[in-house]
Amino acid sequence: MKYFLFLFLTALFSLAVRAQEPTAETSLSQKKVPSVKLVDMSGKAVNTAELTLNGPVIISFWATWCAPCKKELNTIHELYEDWVEETGVTLIAIAIDDEKTKSQVAVYVNGKAWDYTVLMDPNWDFKRAMGVNNVPHTFLVDNNGNIVYSHNNYAPGDEEKLYQELLKLSAK
Repeated sequence: MKYFLFLFLTALFSLAVRAQEPTAETSLSQKKVPSVKLVDMSGKAVNTAELTLNGPVIISFWATWCAPCKKELNTIHELYEDWVEETGVTLIAIAIDDEKTKSQVAVYVNGKAWDYTVLMDPNWDFKRAMGVNNVPHTFLVDNNGNIVYSHNNYAPGDEEKLYQELLKLSAK
């Protein structure tokens, strides 16, 4: 009898704990873009909390030494003009290159003619605030600054998933 009571209480406790845990979707939609001071490639200061004031935003963390990062952003670059026309999205590329490699960011970006806003995060302040462990890491943020989609790493076709999430957001 004690055994069954123990099993019952364990199961009840387990259900209570699960009921209090937020789902991934709920926790993402409640997470806002934090306020961190970064600089653009020309040295102008930018507050990250203000990035989402003009419609949906894609925030993509990348580095010049990260091949999957560059592949993802170059693939999106081919589609970006259409995405902007259709949804009004803005893409912000957050370069996490440190002091040793950050001089390569502008060379790479200008060579690829990206239309993105590129911000520098050499001390990883924004990266830490957003909970990014490795790159590439891409977020989709709604008009209210809520993070509604998050994706880590890159494989061909991931840009299509991002686009579908963007369309869902635009339809709201």
